[in-house]
Amino acid sequence: MSEFSTASAESVDESTSAHAIQAKWQKYWADNDTFLAGGAEDNRPRKFVLAMFPYPSGDLHMGHAENYLYSDIVARFWRHRGHNVLNPIGWDSFGLPAENAAIRRGADPREWTYQNIDQQKVGFKAYGVSFDWTRELHTSDPEYYHWNQWLFLQLHERGLAYRKKSPVNWCPNDQTVLANEQVVDGRCERCGAEVIKKKLTQWYFKITDYADRLLDDLNQLEGRWPHKVLQMQRNWIGRSIGADVDFRIEDRDEPVTVFTTRPDTLHGATFFVVAPDSDLAAELAADAPEEVRTAFQEYLGKVQKTTDIDRQSTDRPKTGVFLERFAVNPVNGEKLPIWAADYVLADYGHGAVMAVPAHDQRDLDFARAFDLPVKVVVDTTAPVTGAMPVIDVDEDGVPIEPAEGLDDQHPSVTGVALAGEGRMINSGDLNGLSKRNAVARAIDQLTAAGTGRAAKNYRLRDWLISRQRFWGTPIPMLHHEDGEVTPVPVEQLPVRLPSVEGLDLSPKGSSPLGAAESWVRTVDPASGEPVLRDPDTMDTFVDSSWYFLRFLSPNSDQFAFDPAEASRWAPVDSYIGGVEHAILHLLYARFITKVLFDMGLIDFTEPFSSLINQGMVILNGAKMSKSKGNLVLFQEELDKHGADALRVGLAFAGPVEDDKDWADVSTTGAQKFLARALRLSHEVSSPVDVLFKDGNAALRHGTHKLLADAPALVEQTKFNVLVARLMELVNLTRKTVDSGAGAGDPAVREAVETVAVMLDLIAPHTAEEMWEALGHEPSVGLVTWRQADPALLVEDTITAVAQVNGKVRAQLEVPAKITADELEALARGDERVIRAIGDKEIVKVIVRAPKLVNFAVKG
Repeated sequence: MSEFSTASAESVDESTSAHAIQAKWQKYWADNDTFLAGGAEDNRPRKFVLAMFPYPSGDLHMGHAENYLYSDIVARFWRHRGHNVLNPIGWDSFGLPAENAAIRRGADPREWTYQNIDQQKVGFKAYGVSFDWTRELHTSDPEYYHWNQWLFLQLHERGLAYRKKSPVNWCPNDQTVLANEQVVDGRCERCGAEVIKKKLTQWYFKITDYADRLLDDLNQLEGRWPHKVLQMQRNWIGRSIGADVDFRIEDRDEPVTVFTTRPDTLHGATFFVVAPDSDLAAELAADAPEEVRTAFQEYLGKVQKTTDIDRQSTDRPKTGVFLERFAVNPVNGEKLPIWAADYVLADYGHGAVMAVPAHDQRDLDFARAFDLPVKVVVDTTAPVTGAMPVIDVDEDGVPIEPAEGLDDQHPSVTGVALAGEGRMINSGDLNGLSKRNAVARAIDQLTAAGTGRAAKNYRLRDWLISRQRFWGTPIPMLHHEDGEVTPVPVEQLPVRLPSVEGLDLSPKGSSPLGAAESWVRTVDPASGEPVLRDPDTMDTFVDSSWYFLRFLSPNSDQFAFDPAEASRWAPVDSYIGGVEHAILHLLYARFITKVLFDMGLIDFTEPFSSLINQGMVILNGAKMSKSKGNLVLFQEELDKHGADALRVGLAFAGPVEDDKDWADVSTTGAQKFLARALRLSHEVSSPVDVLFKDGNAALRHGTHKLLADAPALVEQTKFNVLVARLMELVNLTRKTVDSGAGAGDPAVREAVETVAVMLDLIAPHTAEEMWEALGHEPSVGLVTWRQADPALLVEDTITAVAQVNGKVRAQLEVPAKITADELEALARGDERVIRAIGDKEIVKVIVRAPKLVNFAVKG
């Protein structure tokens, strides 16, 4: 790949300095609405390009510079390809950071938020991003969150929004609940505080109703989303196929249902485990002797201070309390002691598991810790294909464990569970069956006996949307004195946030809205009775789950979005943002999209047709951080080098998906490259209407080679390679001019015009200035890319490489259509290759005509 030229650039007149050029063309774009998306009458093919919208926490930073550069490249590319492009911008402006900042400053979060938005808008415009500013939105505007509330009511009407009491993730610092996805390594993703469990009554969206569709529809996105993201979503949804098994609990009327993926191993269950923080554990402990109740309460207190992540860790010592109660195994009537243990989670399956320690490592670790029996029911040494194995039996005809007589290999001795495939033993009439056949037989038997049934389970949990904070969308529900909860009528939306005057916004475990007496106390419009508004606000991921659709009707007070516009524009063709949103935001947006599809409002089931994940911009190998003092400030770089140099430097720094170290970003080199390109545009002397059919052959070949290759480079997001190729063409053009062809050669104009049009993707201000210098009317951003002439792509000769043991020994100019035999013969006759081989033996020859010959030698 080429590097930036280090040749000194000629001084540029002040009137054409980078900042003067920026100001000139930014004014032109604003005055002429250059980047507005065309309306319904525009018959060009449409493209919806969207970058994940920013949170207004202050000025733009280098992560923004990278993200919105990439989205702008894609948007500009499709305009050049003759498309009607929608490239909107908005702000994800609700959320904890604004509220916490307002608390620290004793201010209104509205003021802090909208001041930051104004600052970021200035930065975006100075950066030259081709947004359609007429569609700008802010999620904290009542005109936006009105439709969050409408969406909530639609889900509530369909049974997809509900309220329940359950253990939730609680951030003691921010004093609010967190969804599972917002807990990272046991800590709050926002503030880093260690998360604890707390029981609260909260609002949920029933995303689990869509678990199968969310999982199966990922197949639609193969090859269009990064494989890593698809896998992360699959793992998070975590579908398991198995059976629900009903266990009777002694002295309890209702059975307890357990989900298992291995119903075939029921005969190997030797104890029963319940989650300590489940209602079932509390119920069972309540009827236990006093010393058990005391031990259980002490244990529960410890568990509630432990995160789910820690509880699931495989290297933690197993702990638990025997509840002195017994479950009855439905397949053999054996009594199983019931333990409360923290390695079982209350919200997984049914909060209880049957423990089969011989074949599950966590169960085995627990059994060994408390000296519980271990019973092998799968002979993992037996073949699972071919003839049925011979099973040894004792004198009474009972199958003998293969571990008998081999005690040193038993799981209770080795400490390693037998998790492999094999044949069933010690399992009644399942004996001899392979796992797959035994699972099917076991489910049939459970179904026939009425003690179980086929079932699926998911790692995915319903979406917890309640937040105990002020700066968010109020939940549009009314609480009556008798406990009934009813929705606010749609015609009374939006339920607006009150003024912060007189409110204490500091986190204290309950929403500040509950203290806004004049707001929270209202009247039921149906009965006229006094009611209370719900004091919680919605998770801000609700805001971002559908915002892409609001861009289609940003100013409507009649609907969230116009279905006709959604049919024209959506889904989003190219979505650009960080991989850190692979689970949270993307999963929720997919869920809401499917709900809207089921409502008949849209005609697609996936919101984002293709996804581009960019890496981070780091500094000296570390993530930039204000607290660490290792920030590179966006505005400072913009002021110092200009927007185009910053854009070129970032685009050239490496592949889109890779992290870029700012130490490797050469904005100075980018300035020199842009100056060379701009200087060429002022030197071209051929007329504007010259025909591109004559001129320097090598230059024309280079120009058309780039015209042929560039579309694929952009569509494959190889923006750094495109920059390198543009540098090569600028260098080749300069060489052609200086070698005697002169600036009047039509091939020179063709090359410089090609550079100007393609450079618009990355350095739009310089590209506009070049286009004007070349005698054309603006805007270059709307010029259709030329097609490559196939006749000019034919290469008469090509440089072939001759290697010996992989090391280059010669470069050979050969006919482009040379055969493999001809290329090998030519290489064998080259003196440099002959010397390198010497008297060594050629053991293998690899020929890749017309580019490569490699001789593998030994001796």
